[in-house]
Amino acid sequence: MNFRRIVLAFILAAGGAVLGATTVLDFVPLSIDGKATPLAAYRGKVLLIVNVASNSIFAPQYEGLQSLYDKYQSQGLVVLAFPANDFGQEEPAANQEIQQFATGKFKVTFPLFAKISTTGEHAAPLYQFLTDKQANAATGGPIRWNFTKFLIDREGKILQRFEPDVEPLAPELVAAIEKALRGEPVKPENPTGRI
Repeated sequence: MNFRRIVLAFILAAGGAVLGATTVLDFVPLSIDGKATPLAAYRGKVLLIVNVASNSIFAPQYEGLQSLYDKYQSQGLVVLAFPANDFGQEEPAANQEIQQFATGKFKVTFPLFAKISTTGEHAAPLYQFLTDKQANAATGGPIRWNFTKFLIDREGKILQRFEPDVEPLAPELVAAIEKALRGEPVKPENPTGRI
């Protein structure tokens, strides 16, 4: 990737934060293969945004995430995975290795994005938005570990947050997804109460 492309990618990725994002659809992260991927392309879909890590004790959740994607994709669910090496050095690999791991071991077919930071001063703009307590009082707060899940409605608004110990096929997460897919109100709170 040449310097000009890196600068352009950075500008696109930062754009949502710079321009005062109001939904997750305002962001343009990089796909796992380094291409700018506007989240606005997912308007009309229900999103489950997850920070993932190959060496996490929660990595087997890739299976449950894929099961959710398989079951509900035709109804409009898209799982978006963002690898991060923020906790316990659980994602030291490069993007290509991460992709090989997820698709090889867990047969992942949902979108994978380039490795980012989800916390601290270098947090990606999308994660700055997701964790902003002022913008998202009910679901904001720091990411505490890998496999934190954010449920997003069809217009890009954050509905609920699920901490890593909530399995993808947990009844409360499945129920929230089904409500979001039907367009029913979903309480904007963390069902585990552990934010």
